[in-house]
Amino acid sequence: MILPPLLIQSAGSLAAILALAALARWLKLGGHPGLSDEAMLRRAADEVADGFEVADAAMSGDRGAALVRDPEGRIMLIRLHGSRHVGRVLTPLASARASGNTLEIDCREPRFGVTRLELEDAEAWAAAINAVGRGHDA
Repeated sequence: MILPPLLIQSAGSLAAILALAALARWLKLGGHPGLSDEAMLRRAADEVADGFEVADAAMSGDRGAALVRDPEGRIMLIRLHGSRHVGRVLTPLASARASGNTLEIDCREPRFGVTRLELEDAEAWAAAINAVGRGHDA
């Protein structure tokens, strides 16, 4: 029986793809880059804003996004973008809306987009985000 050349080429390509996938798994490459713990949050926050000190943090239930607050009251949103973490220190332009345990944050940056988090204290974080930059002067 003679096999068509295209079938042989396809089978060879499939074998090569499976071999590369097995090698990547064996080397433990890839995987879920989610926010695993507070230490990772601290590192991500420091990468976004050098010296950002985390005083309070809340991680989304799916570990794909988080909010951190520093002692001065600044709030940073950290989320996954592909396989990396990106973040923004929220400005007075940002707005948040809570519905149950879902918090929706719009940074008003078209390239960053709207982020949704599942948090137990979504209402409190929404109030804090909506108060950013609205002075507390007496």
